[in-house]
Order: sequence, then structure tokens, then C-alpha cells
Amino acid sequence: MVAVKGEKIGVLYVLHGGMDTYNPQYLWDASVQMFSYDHNHPVYHMVIWNRDAWSMVLQTEFAVKFIRKYEFEYERIGGTDPFHKISDRQCADMKAVLDKNPYGLIFEVDYACWMASDRIEHYPYPRFIYNGPEEAQDSCTYCGQDEPGGTWPGCNPERYNVDGPAERLLKKGVSCIVVVDLTVGGVRFYKTFDVVQMTKRVLQQWNAEHTTAIPLIWVNDYASIMERSYPEDADWTPMLGDPEKPRKVIVSGSPNPIVLDGELAALHVKGIAAAMSPAVSAAQTGVVLFNHGIFLPGRRFFDPKIDDTTLLNKKIKQLLLERYPDMDPDNIVGAYGGVKEINPENNLVERTRRMRGEDLAHAYLLGTDQDMPGEEWGYRYWDALKHMKNRGVKHIVIGFPQVVADSVLTMVELYNQIGKEIGIKTWLKWETGDHVRYPGVGHPFADYWGNWVDIESKKEPGVSCSLSMGDSNYPPPRQTPFDTKREDMDPSLAFDLSDYGHLGYDASRGAPDPDRPVQDQYSGTWELYVPPNNDKGLGQLLAKHVLNAVVNPMVYITNGERFSVSIGETITWTAQVSGGTPVYNFQWSIKKEVDEDWDPVGENSPTWIWTPTNNDINTWDVRCRVTDSENRRAEVIWEGFNIINKY
Repeated sequence: MVAVKGEKIGVLYVLHGGMDTYNPQYLWDASVQMFSYDHNHPVYHMVIWNRDAWSMVLQTEFAVKFIRKYEFEYERIGGTDPFHKISDRQCADMKAVLDKNPYGLIFEVDYACWMASDRIEHYPYPRFIYNGPEEAQDSCTYCGQDEPGGTWPGCNPERYNVDGPAERLLKKGVSCIVVVDLTVGGVRFYKTFDVVQMTKRVLQQWNAEHTTAIPLIWVNDYASIMERSYPEDADWTPMLGDPEKPRKVIVSGSPNPIVLDGELAALHVKGIAAAMSPAVSAAQTGVVLFNHGIFLPGRRFFDPKIDDTTLLNKKIKQLLLERYPDMDPDNIVGAYGGVKEINPENNLVERTRRMRGEDLAHAYLLGTDQDMPGEEWGYRYWDALKHMKNRGVKHIVIGFPQVVADSVLTMVELYNQIGKEIGIKTWLKWETGDHVRYPGVGHPFADYWGNWVDIESKKEPGVSCSLSMGDSNYPPPRQTPFDTKREDMDPSLAFDLSDYGHLGYDASRGAPDPDRPVQDQYSGTWELYVPPNNDKGLGQLLAKHVLNAVVNPMVYITNGERFSVSIGETITWTAQVSGGTPVYNFQWSIKKEVDEDWDPVGENSPTWIWTPTNNDINTWDVRCRVTDSENRRAEVIWEGFNIINKY
């Protein structure tokens, strides 16, 4: 597209979403929304548009877990989650910068949430949930009339029969919709993909009805790698498991400009610095960059979340070492949570205590069978903490770069995940407490994590369900039959939030001590990092990339999906350009990874054909620079391409 002065540009800021206050209605709506994106999910098929099944939603084990968890979390922070208030401010900061753009463009800004449980009008396409697909039995109008407590107070049965953000933007006369995404901190992820695909439904219908061709540009994935890598199988979605016809698409050459922007990493470094201890030197400080995975392993076929996350982790580490030259590089690592795994005792894939009862961290690189990223980026978080403890660090900062705004996740859940491993009294603020964030209590910790487990209904005569490390029967025994896979509610998956944690402690060697670490427990301090929250730099970062997508050319390169070629083989590199003002000028260049200088190659063409010789055996970076007719420039670099000897 070529933007002109006075043109209206739609901007859709995509967030994860949540709910300001805990309410059963909001949890019901969140559940419905969560499963509305995948037409192969049982909830999509049997529940959302079937009034006879609506009351089942909050009776599932999945819902009961979240009811118990959220009841605790929202009470612990005083009842209101700050996420949306912070996000509203970030969106306003972005718009304030866009409104001062030097091109005379008019920006109409709205936001969409993957899960808009208490802000239905910000679900990407509310009327889709209201009306449903052609085979829908009923419009989605449930207001809790079949719940034990009766109809939810203030519930509007027509709440889904409203315009969503894309419709509002289109009715304002925008010429395009630019999506900029911080759903999980800017990395490309299936949840934003869901939002984008749902938004495209709205756009397709609008274009058909109004004979228009309004485009959508997703800034984070302008190269459309998620669509290009989506499996070819007819009607496939991740719920069906591994596809029969996966597509091989390489992330290199198809970058995420948000993740590559050092300003994003710098915001996270500021938050890590704010969580360091004034009593501990940088040399004795460790940093664990904790991230979530991609949930269902089948999503690895089209989801580059782990690739983007690893790049962001590396940039954060680079900036940390520049800011703190005394910090030990081996004390900065990346980590993920747990997953279901095969229990060798029953050969079932189930939740296990070794994996902390978790199933959110399938950390696959795009299109590979590699379970975790390589080098220092593929720890489980408890192993990362053990790594720090064993290296003798005195203070550990837990970063979580997949968020840019506080919520119950960062304020409660992450604290409990870390606390069960290395203790609650080791928390940096334990002595003073934090009565602003945790009114009346002063801390985020539960008595045990897994506070949703079912202690009473599974309890058998003579079986202890103690969740205290001081009890001789701790941890509680498995209560799910061995021929049945263990799920969330089994008490054997819960962990005591003890004074000095589980790592380095063996109950058979004696009782824990509330006053000091025993055995090999961690003896330092720890703290969770501070998200960007109210930092205006975030809005400036977003606005910069929105403007770039509207005004400048954007380029990505492909090579037939090759990581390497042998000498004598021919490989064709192709540049794909969008945006800016044609005609384009192309400049290709290469350099060995150890070199600093680029060597020009090829012609002024969107393609460059390379037939390497013996002298080219090495690892190379390939760069394509594009200049449009307004002399605006873009470039992309493919890093780490190998020329090998075929013998």
C-alpha cells in the first residue's frame, strides 16, 4: 500500500486479555472464547451453541481448577487485576505518538484480546460467537440460569451481538488495518494468529459486501510465516495432533521486527535491574528468563514462538552483559515450565510431579523435533534455579519477557512457582512485606501451590493428604488409579510453599527448618522482575513499528527452505517486498559470520543465484537491502547459512 496525507489507518493493538475482577460469568465467557478458535475442539462442536450444554462449562475439571486458583489470586491482590488499566495506558501512549506522525496520516486505534472475558466488545469477532457456524443450534446467550446460584447478576444475554474492534475500525473508513501484537510480549504465537485469522473473517466479509480490498498487515509477522508454515492437511487444526502434510518453512529471513528491536530488550533489562538486590553484586547475581511454551505440541508445525523467544533472550543477555560487565554469562539462562510426560510406572502420558504437574511448556523450535532450544536457553525453571544455586549465586532475578504488563500471572502465579522451589523466606521483600500489591497479607504465597487440588473427594480412609513438608507423609500419595492418567486435581501434584523450598531438600534426611536453609537448600535471595508497565518507551516502540509498516517497504527472503548447500550446488535467494512506494531497488551482499564487512553480490533484482565454490566453505550471513522510489529503505539478514563440502 502507498499511504497518502489525510488517509485513515486502522491500528489493532492485540493483547492477551483477562478479567479485571473475578466473576464466574467472566470465567464462563473466557472458556467459550478460548475454544471458539478451533473448530475441531469438542467445546466448539458440542457446547458453545448448544443451550443444553452451557451449564457443563464450569463443571469440568479444567474450570474447577481455574475457579479455585482465581478465587485465591484475586483475593490476594485486593480483588482487581491491573492488566487492563496498564494496557489501556500503553495503547494511549502509542496513539499519542501516532497522532504526531509527520506524514499527515490519521490513525484510528482500537484493541483486541485473545480472551476478552469482561470486555466482550474487544473479542476479535463477537458476533461469530453469538451466531456460530451454519450448524449452530442456538445463539450464544447464556447468563447462568442453569448454574447452582442462578442467573449471573447484570448479565446481558445479547452481549455477543455487538461490533468487534475490526468492525468499528472499518466503519470509521480506514484504508487498511495494521495489527501490532504484544499478546505474549511481542513474540509470534498461535493466540495472536487466532486473533488475526478471526479478524480476517470480518475483513473478508466487509470487502465482499462493500466491494473493497482493505488489507491487513500483521507487523510482528509481516512475512506471514505462520500462514506459510500452516500444514496443508484439509481441515487440520492443532487439536488433531501431528499433520500428515506439514510444510517446511525456515524462520531465518522472515524476522519479527518487534523482537529484533533492541529497545524491547532494553525495557526488559530495566525491569531486571529493578529487581536486583542492592546487597549483592552483579557478579553474584543470576538471571532466569522464564517463558511459557506453545501448549499443544502439534502447534510446533506453524508456531515460531520459541524461535522468537530465544532471539529475545539473547538480546536481553547481550544488553545485560553490556550494562553489567562483571555479570557471569553462565548466570543468565532461559527456562520453561513442565509438560505431560510418559510415566514409566504405567506407560501413560500424564501430569507428573517431576514436571510439577504442568503442561504449558512444549518448547519446540518451528518445524523441528527438538524438544527444547539449545545451549543455555532450554532449562526447565526448577533446573535453572538449581543451576544458579549450585553456582553459588547470592541473588536470582526471575525475568518473564513474555509480558509487558502486570497481572495475576506475574503478581501471584510466578511467585508461587518459584517459591515452592527455593522458598518464600528467600524472597527479597519477605522481611518488609509488600502491603500495596498484597493488601492485608503482604506477600503473594499460598500455603501450597496446586491450591486447586482435590483433597477431600479423593481422600481414602487411612491415606494422608498432608501438604506440609514437615509431615512424614509428605508428599501426599497418588490418588488417581494407576491405569488412569493423572490430571490437575490429584493432590500428589501439589507442592508445599515452604520457608526454603524443595530444591536441595530430602525429607528422609530430616525435617525442614523455618529459620534457616538445611541440607543443600538455597541460601540467597530472589525477586521477580518489573514489567515495562507504565514506561512510555513501550508506546513509542509500538508506534515506530506501526509507522514503519505503513510508510516504508518491508522485505523478507527465502531460499527454497535450505539451511545449507554443498559446493557446486545452485541456490536461489528471493526477496519478497510489500509496502513503500514501487519501484524497488535491490542490493544483495554476504559476509562470513566472523567478518565485519559485507561483500556486494548479485544484480539489482529480487533474486540472487549463488553457486558456491571451494573458497566459499564457511558459515555466511546473507543480506538484502531494498530502497523504494521515495528513497525509503528496508533490509533483512539471513544469519548462519552454511556452505559445506559434499564429500
